[in-house]
Amino acid sequence: MRGPDAYPTVSGVAAAARLLSARHPDLCRMRLAGESRTGRPLWLLSVGHGRRHVLVVAGPHPDEQAGGGTVLWLAEQAVADRHRQADADLTWDFLLCLDPDGTVLNESGPAGPRPPAVHFRHTYRPAACEQPEWAGSFRAPGDELPETYALLAVIDELRPFLQCSLHGTDVGGSWVQLTSDIPGLAEPFGKYAAELDIPVQAGTYDALFWHGSGPGVYVLPPGGRRERFACEPENVNGSTWCRPQRHGGLTALVEVPMWATRRVADPAPHPEPSQAIGAMAARLRKDGAALTATLERALPVIGPPDSADSSEALLLRGVEQAVGAFAALAADYDVLAADSPVPLTMAHVAALDIAARRIPLRAAGMLLRVLDEQPLDGDPAGEPGRLRGRLERRLDAGARELVASVDARWVPVYDQVELQARTVLAAVDRLS
Repeated sequence: MRGPDAYPTVSGVAAAARLLSARHPDLCRMRLAGESRTGRPLWLLSVGHGRRHVLVVAGPHPDEQAGGGTVLWLAEQAVADRHRQADADLTWDFLLCLDPDGTVLNESGPAGPRPPAVHFRHTYRPAACEQPEWAGSFRAPGDELPETYALLAVIDELRPFLQCSLHGTDVGGSWVQLTSDIPGLAEPFGKYAAELDIPVQAGTYDALFWHGSGPGVYVLPPGGRRERFACEPENVNGSTWCRPQRHGGLTALVEVPMWATRRVADPAPHPEPSQAIGAMAARLRKDGAALTATLERALPVIGPPDSADSSEALLLRGVEQAVGAFAALAADYDVLAADSPVPLTMAHVAALDIAARRIPLRAAGMLLRVLDEQPLDGDPAGEPGRLRGRLERRLDAGARELVASVDARWVPVYDQVELQARTVLAAVDRLS
């Protein structure tokens, strides 16, 4: 049965999992897998007693919130299919939220349908070195974030043949990224997406350099080959995605959109990709210069955060990384416009345009959240008020342009969850 069109909260997912365990103590169990940087629990729910483990990780990125509903959907399905799971010798393990600190920061906004500007107004996107999946790219072994350490320990303990990381995109379509191929996955994935009227993304920013295994399914290139834009400091081999390989397993990332657009599903060649991407690079430089100037004006108003772990400090570091990335990303777009490693389609150009538009929106939204904490000193026309007003107008106009430029529509949360869950089940079936 469909629930309300809303994302469940971190505490709500944990409460529902606890209730499921209480109702089925013979099959389900919950335990603490670790703690977050601020001491929030990292809960692991296990369903079944088989020797073969599937690990499903929700909340790796805190602004991608469908995963909490997906793990509950899958857990309930595993209970209902207990005999089939036993015959397959399976245990399902669900890490209910990998980054609860960050996800709670995203819970300040509406839980369901909202105007795009409101979504970005309440977003929190951590700096890459503070994202648990990616932190290994920046830190030495033994110096992991506590959330990263907990996930790595769970992987080494359970040795899953499949890890599924539940992701989402604010505007676009649905796609799957794999560290090793799962032959035949594209067929059921495409079928489920069509049934739910969610476009399959035929070109992505995230997997531009990955190999296609079928429509919307992308496989990590062999070691040493290019996998990301040059401006991005993360690398997949340093992430938690590759840890199951030590035990003969692989990782599947399942992305679902909040707002869907068919522009990212169009495989037709783009008539003028160099011109279009060159224009995006110019816009990135313009947006970057404007936000850099606004941040420089805002920093004296904001002052130093109370502590490095405060919400203000987290948001500010997210803003600083986003603002610092504009020039390098624009340079990468220039290189792509001059010499693309793949023939650029309408879908590719639409996805690159979406990425170029959403980065400044995230930065503006997070900076607004920091400014919200600053007193107006009885003068709404003072510097804090002027900065807020300027950012509010920029964010509202940019968010409307983003959605209008690709004719995007809201995807009900239940449909996001169902596509993610059914794709995970299809991946397990193909590997079993």
